[in-house]
Amino acid sequence: MHFALVPAAGSGSRIATAVPKQYLPLAGRPLIHHALSVLCGAQAIDRVIVVLDPTDAHWERHDWSALGPKLVARRCGGASRAQSVSNGLRSMEREARPDDWVLVHDAARPCLARRHLARLLAETGEDEVGGILAVPLADTLKRGGEDGRILATVPREGLWAAQTPQMFRYGLLCRAGAQCGEVTDEAAAVEALGLRPKLVASDATNLKVTWPLDLALAGWILANRKEE
Repeated sequence: MHFALVPAAGSGSRIATAVPKQYLPLAGRPLIHHALSVLCGAQAIDRVIVVLDPTDAHWERHDWSALGPKLVARRCGGASRAQSVSNGLRSMEREARPDDWVLVHDAARPCLARRHLARLLAETGEDEVGGILAVPLADTLKRGGEDGRILATVPREGLWAAQTPQMFRYGLLCRAGAQCGEVTDEAAAVEALGLRPKLVASDATNLKVTWPLDLALAGWILANRKEE
């Protein structure tokens, strides 16, 4: 089976809004709705699990019925993304087998496209470790100091910007999370076990909404997308 796990217990403090970021209006829907629609609409995915904060007061205010019966909301979110993913995985222990695939996707990436998801599934489905969507870095990178000045130029060769979904077997994700604790993404936990996840080329349209300008960019992408 294939599960999608979407941690959505954060508040999105950097975008500085009264409403949690995942519920901000975007193209006529809550921001999180767009990615959930792609995940729920994928024939290969059997269940989509959204991990909410136990005190979330916004989920029930929206109509999710158009997304169908695959969608399940569970109020088991933690204080961090890693804790929410871990709690979400734990909530699946009675339904997921060790070799089932889990695709962990950021709630703040509303512009996930069907082509992104199809490519990840195709290129990772037979991989012995798993893989992630990512984009090769094109910009010159600078490491900054506390004084706001450049410390060094960082060579960009071989560097990729990680995206989501990140796709690994359920048993591996549980083991990696238990051993590695707080990490910024699932690939980092898997890497800590000595494994090398596959990089699946994506593009910049699968952006993460972090700052106010990102919301405008996401709206433009969704309005101008022509899906195959």
